[in-house]
Amino acid sequence: MTQRTQNKEKSIFLIIMAGTAGTFGIWALMAFVTGLSSVDYQVGEMLRHFLVATGNLGEYETLVDFYTHIKGVEYLLAGAFFVAFPIFFKYINQADKAPGIKT
Repeated sequence: MTQRTQNKEKSIFLIIMAGTAGTFGIWALMAFVTGLSSVDYQVGEMLRHFLVATGNLGEYETLVDFYTHIKGVEYLLAGAFFVAFPIFFKYINQADKAPGIKT
């Protein structure tokens, strides 16, 4: 392929990706504004509705129900840490091996 053909393909790909991102962005903005309008444009109330709908905020009948919910959140945080820490560790060690840095 020639350089001109490659540049044209890159431009077409960029236009398609920008159009797709723009479409999703407009959709997300409209969903956000519609959600805000349903609660009289109160961001805190919309956040509360979101937390209740996703199960992160609610009334618990017993202490065991509450403890079970907290334990589930704890497991999610621990899992996220076990994924993020090795990635962070690799990043830190890679930065130490950069050329021009003497240890």
